[in-house]
Amino acid sequence: MSLSDIRQRIAAAERKADRPEGSVELVAVSKKQPDERVLSVLEQGHRVFGENRVQEAQGKWPAFREQFGDCMLHLIGPLQSNKARVAMELFDVIEVLDRPKLSKTLARLAQELGSCPDLLVQVNTGEEPQKAGILPADADAFIADCLALDLPIRGLMCIPPVEETPALHFALLAKIAERNGLDILSMGMSGDFETAIATGATHVRVGSAIFGERPTE
Repeated sequence: MSLSDIRQRIAAAERKADRPEGSVELVAVSKKQPDERVLSVLEQGHRVFGENRVQEAQGKWPAFREQFGDCMLHLIGPLQSNKARVAMELFDVIEVLDRPKLSKTLARLAQELGSCPDLLVQVNTGEEPQKAGILPADADAFIADCLALDLPIRGLMCIPPVEETPALHFALLAKIAERNGLDILSMGMSGDFETAIATGATHVRVGSAIFGERPTE
């Protein structure tokens, strides 16, 4: 697989779902990928990337941005409150707002910094105890609380349970977004992004299908 293959599959899924061409943004998940692989994708013109760890992104992206300038960086992994300031300065989108403590920290830092990245609320659609995210039953109240803090909540993100049909989880996320007036749905990864597009995804997160398998540590 390659970047061009994934782009073609996204375009085909858009057509099949009767959606406008280019309505789905590809977030290339570059976490733990060697710099030369990321550089290759940048040289092919792609500019939207996802990273899991603040520290890894700190070491990788300042140099790439100096060279390529217009990169858009999404944080898609758990965010500890003590790394929130660095994350807000480094990332354009934080997709993992998942608890009240973090929302209060981001609101305070937004006041101090005078700006805030776009934020997505992570919803634990499968209600898995080991996974981060707001439970579906609590999502409406949490979104309202975040908006009351003047946080720029733009949409929702989810990671469905691996053993369950993803379409049900994507549909649930879409319903929560619709009733809260949110436009962005970040859902779908390498194995299920076409299903996500059929269900209304605006952003899909694809890693190994673009870059190849991550090197073992």
